Amino acid sequence: MPCLAALLALIGPRVAILGVAIFSNLLTRAYDSWFLPFIGFFILPWTTLAYAIMWDIGTHRVYGIEWCFVALAFLADVGSYVGGQRARD
Repeated sequence: MPCLAALLALIGPRVAILGVAIFSNLLTRAYDSWFLPFIGFFILPWTTLAYAIMWDIGTHRVYGIEWCFVALAFLADVGSYVGGQRARD
């Protein structure tokens, strides 16, 4: 399932989140409730997707180098907001 999520992520993080939510239970396993993925869909889609994928790889915990990937996804989310703001100015 992480391969499908990675392929969908190339199209766009929100499409990937929708695809993962429809065709697997990765988000329900990685998050305790539906609220965080729902908010993550609108605010931090790359971070939401990266956390779910990193949670699914290995021991069903996010630790060590996996947090670096989640942090890079967070920087991608923040960068998309900053880049969009800079393009409008």
